[in-house]
Amino acid sequence: MKPNIIIVMTDQQRASLRGSEGFPLDTMPFLDAWAESGADFACAYTPNPSCLPARVSMFTGRYPSAHRARTNHNGMDALYTADLLDVLHANGYQTALCGKNHTHRKPDDFDYCVSNGHLGGEGGKNSVPPTEEEQAFDRYLQSTKFRLSADPAPGDVTLQYPYRNVTHALDFIDTRDRQKPFFAWISFSEPHNPYQVPRPYYDLFPPESLPPITTGPADLPGKGPRYVWMRSMWEKVMGEGIEEETARIRSNYLGMLRLIDDQFKRLIEGLRERGLEKDTLVVFLSDHGDFAGEYGLIRKGPDLCEALCRIPMVFGGAQVAPQGKVPGRMVSLVDILPTVCDLIGAGLPFGCQGKSLLPLLEGRDIPEGEWDVAYSESGFSGLYWDENDALDPIAEGATKCYDTFDCLNTWTQAGQVRMARKGDYKVQLDMMGSGYLYYLPEDPHEVHNLWDSPEHTAIKAEMLAGLSAAILRAQDPIPAPRHRYRVKVHPKGYWFESFHSPDPGVYGK
Repeated sequence: MKPNIIIVMTDQQRASLRGSEGFPLDTMPFLDAWAESGADFACAYTPNPSCLPARVSMFTGRYPSAHRARTNHNGMDALYTADLLDVLHANGYQTALCGKNHTHRKPDDFDYCVSNGHLGGEGGKNSVPPTEEEQAFDRYLQSTKFRLSADPAPGDVTLQYPYRNVTHALDFIDTRDRQKPFFAWISFSEPHNPYQVPRPYYDLFPPESLPPITTGPADLPGKGPRYVWMRSMWEKVMGEGIEEETARIRSNYLGMLRLIDDQFKRLIEGLRERGLEKDTLVVFLSDHGDFAGEYGLIRKGPDLCEALCRIPMVFGGAQVAPQGKVPGRMVSLVDILPTVCDLIGAGLPFGCQGKSLLPLLEGRDIPEGEWDVAYSESGFSGLYWDENDALDPIAEGATKCYDTFDCLNTWTQAGQVRMARKGDYKVQLDMMGSGYLYYLPEDPHEVHNLWDSPEHTAIKAEMLAGLSAAILRAQDPIPAPRHRYRVKVHPKGYWFESFHSPDPGVYGK
């Protein structure tokens, strides 16, 4: 039988806030220990640091500029030939969604679904009816105004959605058809805002004990006008209490990471108790990151900094060789679909732009250059908006009377921005030619722009060449060319491994 597959996705988890990443607080001890017996990619990236575009990319193996769902509200525009669910259903898998969806897919597309959003349950044909206590918890979430809770969340951990998501996933595993392999997408809506957490997690990382942040509002002008605008919006929303509220947000965020860690441990122990661990590929990852106080900001929004683009991505279980931390391999959410296809012996859907990670997971040799560059996108096109335009944040719906704020809005998402990382350097370029170049070992928070440095002219040229090549590789092959033209595509998505197509008529019909 084909291996079972579980994808555990967090929402808005910044990669660097784990002990295994050098963070001084032990936020996710179980994940860090579990990762030592698997493959923990140190350079994993989201193709877009916002929820729906990133999730659609994971399902389709395509970049947002190709699948066209480039904002959180464009799921119906997703363009692809076949996605993860299509491939799994065609190969006999039973599928489940336990948690947050926010993709182009509907709850009915899964064989089992108990879905929720950030503010409570969302229903669905297979949903388990909530108890009165759980409904009261949903009302509490809605009272947070999508921001934070300065006090401990009511009730114990069993009311929290990560606990309930794992409970429903284990229920699916126990009630499934044992003659079929299963796929479960356990999609936590945390540590995304509203930043809330119950005791004892609320008390684990108190604000006064947090490590200092080395960047702040003074660094924002060097990051660009959208960063400055974001800070001004948070100052309007939070008022004079912005520093105190941000500190509590950081505290709650780290507490949410520990809560998630405990529930991930509960999931893995559940697999072990059922004798399923060795037959199940488990992937732990996130859709994108969070500023978490960096530059005096929270959540997400402008551009493609490391805090938003670098994500956790850890593989364990079936066919994963023990490697621990895997440095230097630039992997992406778009690689999930081709990896699954390779794992279960399915063909790669036409239009898929990712590539199979299976050789890396199994510790095999790989083609030179294949995972040398990470690439991310942002923007839905057009010009940038600024304070001289008549677009009002309240009238637009980005905020309501300045008591809450949607960080993904017309201002922060306009334009086109592209990023590439290669080795220790990172380059970012927008549609107007504005560029940023950073040397990450000495500047991990990207505040020293080397774009105009004469000493870095050669490395800038090399990085721009890498970025240009990544942009070209991300160009959409859909629609396939007609008549005599055929698209040559490696069956596992590779670009640097030489091969000869056994059937030149497969593509372009």
